[in-house]
Amino acid sequence: TIEFTGALHATVVKQVRLKNPSSKTLMYNAVLVGRDADDFSLPKGNTVTIAPKRQTSINVEFTSRFLRPAEAVLLMISKSVGGIDGATLTFSLKSEVKHMEPADILKCKSPCYEL
Repeated sequence: TIEFTGALHATVVKQVRLKNPSSKTLMYNAVLVGRDADDFSLPKGNTVTIAPKRQTSINVEFTSRFLRPAEAVLLMISKSVGGIDGATLTFSLKSEVKHMEPADILKCKSPCYEL
């Protein structure tokens, strides 16, 4: 589970590190699914290539629109490269709004009542 914690309307970025222990290149197609998948994004695109014996990180962004917790799933589906397939990876994405910042402060004066 990857947890995104921040203020309402703030963008939180988390990194997911993927390692390739094999001697062949691995390629993944990333897909966001679930109730709140539209609130999460992959700013560097949906395709990830990992060189042999290397690691890479992908950024996952979340921008909160509501006070309720958001949930989605990040699916990393392997694409065949030279007959080599990696395992499908699944990450649970959850958010929590910890505080709110005012967008603006307005001062008003008015009588409490009139006769």
